[in-house]
Amino acid sequence: MKGPSPLSGSILRAQLLGPNQKRKPPTKTKYTRFDTLVGRYYPAVYSFASRLTDDPREAVLLTHDAFNTIRKRPWRLRDEVMVATILLNAVIVAGLKAA
Repeated sequence: MKGPSPLSGSILRAQLLGPNQKRKPPTKTKYTRFDTLVGRYYPAVYSFASRLTDDPREAVLLTHDAFNTIRKRPWRLRDEVMVATILLNAVIVAGLKAA
């Protein structure tokens, strides 16, 4: 009975596969609903935050805090007006806390 051959450092993984065997394609990462939300609303929320402050770094922090706040809340992507309202309110509240 033949056992599996020991792997040596000189043999590449592709050489271990026979000519009829194919490699599995790399797995795709799931693009979550929250990532979709960030991609859709980040420029507008950042623009709003940058109008509230003169410092671009502070605007980034306000935007980041707003998205962290909405991540903790239950929300539905279907109600876009409510999501936008929550994001802008979170920016305002974070700006007031920072001031």
